[in-house]
Amino acid sequence: MNEPRLAANPVATARASFPALERWTYMDVAGRGVLSREVRAAIDAHLDHRMLEGGDKAKFFDLIERTRARFAELIHAEPDEIAFAKNISEGLNMVATAFHWKRGDNVILCPELEHPNNVYPWLNMSRYGLEARFVKPRADHIPVDEIASRIDSGTRVVTVSTVTFAPGFRTDVAALGRVCREKGVFLLVDAAQSVGVLHTDVKRDLIDGLAVSTQKGLLGLYGMGFLYCRREWAEKMQPAYLARFGVDLGEAHEAAMGDYSYKLMPAARRFDLGNYNFAAAAAVDASMAQLMRYGTRAIEEYVVTLGHALAEGMLDLGLPVCGGRPGPHLAHIVTVGELGKGGHYATDDERYNRLYEHLTQNRVRLSIRRGVLRFSLHLYNNMEDVARVLELAKARLTADKRR
Repeated sequence: MNEPRLAANPVATARASFPALERWTYMDVAGRGVLSREVRAAIDAHLDHRMLEGGDKAKFFDLIERTRARFAELIHAEPDEIAFAKNISEGLNMVATAFHWKRGDNVILCPELEHPNNVYPWLNMSRYGLEARFVKPRADHIPVDEIASRIDSGTRVVTVSTVTFAPGFRTDVAALGRVCREKGVFLLVDAAQSVGVLHTDVKRDLIDGLAVSTQKGLLGLYGMGFLYCRREWAEKMQPAYLARFGVDLGEAHEAAMGDYSYKLMPAARRFDLGNYNFAAAAAVDASMAQLMRYGTRAIEEYVVTLGHALAEGMLDLGLPVCGGRPGPHLAHIVTVGELGKGGHYATDDERYNRLYEHLTQNRVRLSIRRGVLRFSLHLYNNMEDVARVLELAKARLTADKRR
């Protein structure tokens, strides 16, 4: 399982920062990550400051700008191209509601492989004449070539997940980015299952918009997300909501009011509204600092190696891994079973329900999504985790044969 190479990888040292791994074999970052000691210390320091001193607003704003710049660096964007959101859903809606839609406009997506929250915003815009054009999955992948072939003169937006939440396959975002950039179409990605775990470069992949929340791969808290919007697009957009932080009054105080004409803030800053989730910013600022110390290229290489080893092991046990043998389509999410045969709490096959129960009873954290068992890894996992899960799965399968 390439243990010597992995053991020598500096990323493997990150595990010591995550107390949850002393209790759990934790393979559920696709649901939510676990907090590091450094993140907990940052949250505690922020709360102590609020409790004991009431808080210093100037320092809070310094934190926000440091966090904005750190996220921009993480995805290879510019700070002005980053806005704060509550979550991915809000980020996606910021984009959907900022276009001046007209009848004849269309958006293209693959709803069967998207989270519902990247479907409803586009259905909601039908009242302005927007047509949502749907493509079907191909072998449980988002069919990038078909999406590209459906683009026409009315296409304004194409939206995809960088990695689907089930079955967890990568999308060839770069190929789609090239087509969209050539045709002047806005490429919006839901990066819930990639940012923080996989190397992300919005310039390289020609991404125009990216929405992410902080509780998954970014290893922060619920209640905060980021929206990246490329400057050239953002400055043609009109936010659906507007508040003081989205209006450019130079260095004036946050409560200052200009005249009744106004100028929007540059790039994505126009989407910022009022005061921020400072506690969540303190958390994700600390977690991103950790991620960047290791480097997302190194994290991706490390975690993909783990994911591929887990997939190979499951296949060797005779279990059906979605996508078959691991290849470029598979990163850090491994799903077992038959996609669509069940929901989010159980599968339609009792063998997999028994396997899920056996693993959870033995302190393995995983999810069921769309009828498949979903294992998802991050930098705090190691080959011992992989070996333990495979051994537990083997024991359950052996017991089933004796039934």
